[in-house]
Amino acid sequence: MGALRNKSILVGVTGSIAAYKAAEIVRLLRKKKAIVYPIMTKAATHFLSPLTLQNLASQKVTLKLFSRDIRKAEHLSLAELADACLIAPATANIIGKIANGIADDILTTIVLATKAPVLLAPAMNNMMYENPILQRNIGSLKAIGFKFIGPARGDLADGKIGLGRMTEPQEIVECLEKVMQSRDDFLGKAFVVTAGPTREPLDRVRFFSNYSSGKMGYALAEEGASRGARIVLISGPTSLDPPSGVEFHWVESAREMHKMVKEKMGEADGIVMSAAVSDYAPARKENGKIKKTTQKKFILELVQNPDILKELGQRKENKILVGFCAETKDLEKEALRKLKEKSLDLIVANNITEEGAGFKGDTNIVTLINNKGKVEHLSRRSKREVARVIWDKIREMIENRGL
Repeated sequence: MGALRNKSILVGVTGSIAAYKAAEIVRLLRKKKAIVYPIMTKAATHFLSPLTLQNLASQKVTLKLFSRDIRKAEHLSLAELADACLIAPATANIIGKIANGIADDILTTIVLATKAPVLLAPAMNNMMYENPILQRNIGSLKAIGFKFIGPARGDLADGKIGLGRMTEPQEIVECLEKVMQSRDDFLGKAFVVTAGPTREPLDRVRFFSNYSSGKMGYALAEEGASRGARIVLISGPTSLDPPSGVEFHWVESAREMHKMVKEKMGEADGIVMSAAVSDYAPARKENGKIKKTTQKKFILELVQNPDILKELGQRKENKILVGFCAETKDLEKEALRKLKEKSLDLIVANNITEEGAGFKGDTNIVTLINNKGKVEHLSRRSKREVARVIWDKIREMIENRGL
């Protein structure tokens, strides 16, 4: 059965000369047995007749946010039934509005209301596409999981040749098909994902911790859940909201995380340990607040926390085990050591001194090394995109083992 068969696909068309290609996109989707709901902005109707899309889709074209039928909030019903939303062509204007949360027409309102994946196929003049404002907007959307198809380099409407031409309909539909296939590739599988820092209390006021924001782990949890996996997210203290559709557990210290991981690992097919777990904790916690004294030195005794990852490696049996390491030098050497020492299937390493990598940002630059020693370097990209590659690697391992 095709990935698009009986799937509800919203096709948004915006005001670009490339709007005529939307007719072919709709035809190809219908050929693959998708249920197509066309949505057109007012500007799009100047380039393509709604009647054309209506005949090809065998569905009425949605044009307005408000209609006389007040019994039905159409933007909500369409947003809920969508399996995917494809905007082709996507103008600089629509990209900017979505990136900044503006919902002033039917299409932008649906995009903000839907939980389905959203794909955009940009089409515009090369000068507009290269504008740093637009690139910032695209980067913002990619960082939260929006998928962009193209654009291509070629003949533009103004007679020039450059980057901005909308990707051809066949390729757009193929890309959508791959996205729909990937959304189900972990059905029936369960994974534990850890995220964020741990806090090791010194007294009632102070604790030891690290700079982890939890963004990488939360992106992994969200991506895994979107692809059909049952995700148990165990998180140290962060300011992030738990992704929808995951089982969430909040912990504070390394020992609390250790206990929760042991409790949940039995029901999992794999564990992705992206949390930055503190290696050491104060030997004792004061019940009150430690007061400042006249002494110029304060000597603190630390004890080693449980090595959760190493313990998992000793007990994993046939489970997939993915570890992370953040380094400041000798990245590959340290990653390989940890990979072998902790019996990992895959390690994700980054040099936190690199711009665009590390804890607090929305992007990462990582090196992946599997248990066969294969090394793969990923250039700077959003943490959600890094998460997507990691899950692709996990899927390959599952297939190779016949799990």
